[in-house]
Amino acid sequence: MMKSKIFNWVDERFNISPLIDFMKHKEVPVHKHSIWYYMGGVTLFLFIVQVFTGILLLLYYQPGVDSAYESVRFIMTKVNFGWLIRQVHGWAANLMVFFIFLHMFSVFFTKAFRKPRELTWITGMLLMFVAMGAGFSGYLLPWNELAFFATKVGTDITGAVPVIGDMMKVLLRGGDDVTGATLSRFYAFHVALIPAIMTLLIGLHLMFVQRQGMHEPDHFKNDPKRKVISFFPNFVLRDALLWLIVLNILLYLAVFFPWELGLKADPFLPAPEGIKPEWYFMFMFQTLKYIPAHVWFIEGEVLGVLGFGLIALLWVLVPFWEIRKKPGARFRPMNIIGTIGVIYIVVLTILGYME
Repeated sequence: MMKSKIFNWVDERFNISPLIDFMKHKEVPVHKHSIWYYMGGVTLFLFIVQVFTGILLLLYYQPGVDSAYESVRFIMTKVNFGWLIRQVHGWAANLMVFFIFLHMFSVFFTKAFRKPRELTWITGMLLMFVAMGAGFSGYLLPWNELAFFATKVGTDITGAVPVIGDMMKVLLRGGDDVTGATLSRFYAFHVALIPAIMTLLIGLHLMFVQRQGMHEPDHFKNDPKRKVISFFPNFVLRDALLWLIVLNILLYLAVFFPWELGLKADPFLPAPEGIKPEWYFMFMFQTLKYIPAHVWFIEGEVLGVLGFGLIALLWVLVPFWEIRKKPGARFRPMNIIGTIGVIYIVVLTILGYME
């Protein structure tokens, strides 16, 4: 009785009955590729974890050359469960990028980017780039030795972009070199600008998905044995169960595989050996190492940056240039392209960590 009264009180003011009715009648297809429907939900869950733990870290974190490293050390050693919050934040960031990659390739291989879902694909791709930017900006915030020199290398690569490279490098660094101004800017990007952009993109992405429904394989649409489940509560409950499993994995990683704080950054010391970027930048970093210093009249680094920029643009625009399989052909051209992409990323990433 009380539950009904509360519902009626809310419904009278916000008219939520149509929304609940929509959720009850919304259906999710069940087939052999259904598992990929859950990757986007896991990514959303990890973003929520990022926001929650990030807010907790903000209570104690102090940006600045003389305070950033010390405040992170204080969080890890003096604040109750501060070490756990920082570890969960770090692992959630990495897992979020991992699941975005997984989600992106699952959409690619199932051709879920086709009409009418072009904008869903594009917003998803933009989300991936912004998430990688979040990782890059957050990496510097502890102001430790590894992060300092990795940021120096990363912003140097940005400077290799023709025409606008130097301007972008100065914009990111707040000057010619990585200093306290860089830390302040990365802090602003990480806690304000990037979360705001991500929230906007996630809202658009979810709106498109809800409006258009889940993508179904072509052969499945006319299958007389086609099976579906209701979005609410069946799919939502399965999603919640997977979120719980991911949370347990996250806690396991945070407890047993903690991120070390390392030494405080000292700009006057030489860069230590073995400086590497985050794992999701490794294949690009490793590729640049293999390109000769000069290729014809172009600097190798510039050529590499231009190449990755062109590939990224083509990947974003996949719905508009997809090469369809010809009747009777044995192989699907897009599957070959996607497989080569996955193998390239995996192999170059492994090589990067082996050297």
